[in-house]
Amino acid sequence: MDKILRIHMSAKDAPQVTVETLGKYAGLGGRAMTSGVISSEVKPDCDPLGEGNKIVIAPGLLSGTAAATSGRLSIGCKSPLTGTIKESNSGGQAALTLARLGYAAIIIEGISSGSDLYRIVVTKDKVVVEDANEFKELTNYQLIDKVRNVYGKKVACISIGPAGERGLKASTIACTDPEMLPTRHAARGGVGAVLGSKGIKLIVLDGEGTSIRKPKYPYFFKKANKQFVEGLRRHPVTGYNLPKYGTNLLTNIVNEAGAYPTRNFQSGRFAGAEKICGEALAKLEESRGAKVTKGCHTGCVIQCSGNFNDKDGNFVTKQPEYETVWAHGGNCMIDDLDIIAKLDFMDDTLGLDTIEMGTAIGIAMEAGKLAFGDGEGALKLLDEVANDTPFGRILGNGAAATAEALGVTRVPVVKRQAMSAYDPRGMFGMGVTYATSTMGADHTAGSTYPSNLLMIGGFVDPLDTDDQIELSRLMQMASAAIDASGFCLMIAYAILDQTETYQAMIDLINSGCGMSNSSTEFLEIGKTILKEEKAFNDAAGFTRDDDRLPEFFYKEPLEPHGRVFEVSDLDLDQVHNW
Repeated sequence: MDKILRIHMSAKDAPQVTVETLGKYAGLGGRAMTSGVISSEVKPDCDPLGEGNKIVIAPGLLSGTAAATSGRLSIGCKSPLTGTIKESNSGGQAALTLARLGYAAIIIEGISSGSDLYRIVVTKDKVVVEDANEFKELTNYQLIDKVRNVYGKKVACISIGPAGERGLKASTIACTDPEMLPTRHAARGGVGAVLGSKGIKLIVLDGEGTSIRKPKYPYFFKKANKQFVEGLRRHPVTGYNLPKYGTNLLTNIVNEAGAYPTRNFQSGRFAGAEKICGEALAKLEESRGAKVTKGCHTGCVIQCSGNFNDKDGNFVTKQPEYETVWAHGGNCMIDDLDIIAKLDFMDDTLGLDTIEMGTAIGIAMEAGKLAFGDGEGALKLLDEVANDTPFGRILGNGAAATAEALGVTRVPVVKRQAMSAYDPRGMFGMGVTYATSTMGADHTAGSTYPSNLLMIGGFVDPLDTDDQIELSRLMQMASAAIDASGFCLMIAYAILDQTETYQAMIDLINSGCGMSNSSTEFLEIGKTILKEEKAFNDAAGFTRDDDRLPEFFYKEPLEPHGRVFEVSDLDLDQVHNW
């Protein structure tokens, strides 16, 4: 990956394509690249959907190599949802294909005049930007069906659905998986709206004629990769539970801990959890002949994804992930996996964040627009988004916008981004991450549940204020560094528990890229990214007062343990005090 593809959509006459050397961005990948470019080239006070914003698409440092489970893609911009800097992460085939084409990043800037839509087609020999108006308002699944007929079944695609075209702030960017289904999403922060504002509907990455990226030091790389894979397969979570049950294995665990947000964060336990948990989901999928275990990208050895079929054995959607099952399930008190799967499909094909939409629907339920547990009513609300009704547009702009429109005051957001499937009153560490993440409420920016609940990498009592700041800070640094590498965050279970697997990961990065990071220096990569992101947010006008949870978390005790969020503001202010 020795070049950057820059596409200027405001150029006179037609979009301008240039290929550049890496320059000051040399040695950066994934989140380090996206946040580096945005911090350097985008004014923090710009309009996120205006000409001044840019969107950066970057594979990780090891994407496209033989390194196991390294096919993650980072997409960065100034978020229209939060107003902060944003990195949204996705699996699928795009990262490895883009990396094997030799690009460390695609930077899209400016906005096209008029209402034309464009596609970008990248091959090993050329880059073409051409008309895509025939794809207007197509859903992601409809679009990819047409792409197969034109470009074949081996390309990787990056696309937006109608939500991104309409500029909705809960919109996503979809990436196709190894079966060429648009099931993997850079979902958080409204990144789809930014790509839509540039006039880009589709990016086709054709890797024909390319080959796997060669490591700098092949002998040491091969040795480290073998040790890394052995560690992942040896760990009970990455080697057994995730492949068998998917990420939804967490439902019963978090529910039992009393930290499973239920009825729009009114309770920490859902009585219907057993009906929608990972064990129930896997059993149902198996009974219907669905593929229960697969990777979301080539080279994944964890294999925590799968397919969901209907009762007749027909494909409906990817295996719904834990956060999706929670958002459309427990949060809305829906205990029907078939309904949840249909909601997941609708989100994916329209190009919507399942977390944001599940939370918005939960808020609509609290407002009395429909009853909690009304699955058919939830589907009708997503139909409103699909049909572009006035209330559909409100929903599609996320939880905070929905609450403002309906007058609901219990709104589980930070910096206007919806929280995920862990109530801060039942898990203080996650509350710290929600409050202080540079991305708004985002569990992937620094998940603490492995140590808070699973005793992985040590144990920090989830209901004790001690050590939560240090835990969240450490996980935020580690998550940022992993996002830069291209590795999936699911490796955290193994590297937190196994020092030899952690070292093998670092050895892979060093031997693959010609670096010499120690275990401490690896975390410094994350710290550098976080500092850069926080500086951007500070310049955009964010202050320590924005690093807070909504008031109800401090005042409304959460059942079953009757606790409120107890980490002090003074302590929260120490997270970024390096």
